[in-house]
Amino acid sequence: MDTPFQDKHIIHGVTGSIAAYKAADLASKLAQAGAQVEVILTQAALQFVTPLTFQSVTGRRAYVEADLWGSEGHVQHIGLAHQADLLIIAPASANTLAKLAYGLADNLLSLTALAAQCPLMLAPAMDGGMYAHPATQANLETLRQRGAILVGPAEGHLASGLVGPGRMVEPLELLGHVRWVLGKGGPLSGRKVIVTAGGTQEPLDPVRVIANRSSGKQGYAIAQAALDLGAQVTLISGPVSLAVPVGVQPVEVQTAQQMHDAVLGCLPQADALVMAAAVADFRPMSPAENKLKKESGVPEIRLEHTPDILKAVAQAKARLGRPSVTVGFAAESQDLIDNATAKLHDKKLDLIVANDIRATDAGFSADTNRVTLLFADGGVEPLDLMSKEQVAASVMARVSELLQKASA
Repeated sequence: MDTPFQDKHIIHGVTGSIAAYKAADLASKLAQAGAQVEVILTQAALQFVTPLTFQSVTGRRAYVEADLWGSEGHVQHIGLAHQADLLIIAPASANTLAKLAYGLADNLLSLTALAAQCPLMLAPAMDGGMYAHPATQANLETLRQRGAILVGPAEGHLASGLVGPGRMVEPLELLGHVRWVLGKGGPLSGRKVIVTAGGTQEPLDPVRVIANRSSGKQGYAIAQAALDLGAQVTLISGPVSLAVPVGVQPVEVQTAQQMHDAVLGCLPQADALVMAAAVADFRPMSPAENKLKKESGVPEIRLEHTPDILKAVAQAKARLGRPSVTVGFAAESQDLIDNATAKLHDKKLDLIVANDIRATDAGFSADTNRVTLLFADGGVEPLDLMSKEQVAASVMARVSELLQKASA
């Protein structure tokens, strides 16, 4: 499965900070994701880490200050800068930030940054007092106004023993920011996509809810896949225990009614809607104001229908002409294709993703899924068992194609 990292050239600058040990982990994660990573270490960085560390995790040469004065020194920074899709400096010390802000170019990293025409991402790392200093704050503002992408710093325990802002953001979070930047300019650039995910919870009383087994994994993977194609993504999610992909606009909801209202509120600007959430079909008619006590006996709970979100979307689409593409999900335990086909036509969908929830290796909570794609024109595309990330990429690839047809 290709991702925005695949075959991209990333220059990773490492400066003098104790956080340099995290830089090796970041470089490793970037390389594992498919990027070609060129590391440049400043002289100060060599006091904390070695070039061999980065060569070992990236499989590529790591550059040091001496390379600036080698046989190709006069063009080394130009060659590195012009082939880069992204320059990330992590950790970025206060000294290096000052050099970048003033356009100083007295080492290989600052020379390369000055020559680069690609996006610049900075992950500051320094003691809290240095970060809070007016000079550092002014330098950061200058870089921000020039278009630099600033990530962090995080708050926490610092090398000085103090606690406060100054820690470099963790490599996994930085990886998400890099992925978001590399995905921009994809085939869905300029498109707005709504994704719903997770299950809803319908209150019985102030403590208890009626819920379902949805983990939200498939919906969150779809949100990430839409970002990878360059879309602006709004993720409307029920309660889940998942990290929100970097770059999405999150909207947290709990009940089916809240999800209904959030979806309809976003529709006027949406190009596509992917309803991956497992929305409750029923809710208690009259939730108890106080906690139900077992001493009072077994309560009689009357249920009523929740709002039908996809039907409401179909009605809104008839008025607004948006979204251009609507995708639904059908999680079924019997008659999978027949039930999914009926839902496809009843809800006036362009595409429905059908999966059998009885399968032990797919569906709720699993990391894999086996689905069949059914299209409004009668097309049927069964997908083999694959990761939910791969399913998401396949679904969003079809959404992109449908959007292109709708715009033709």
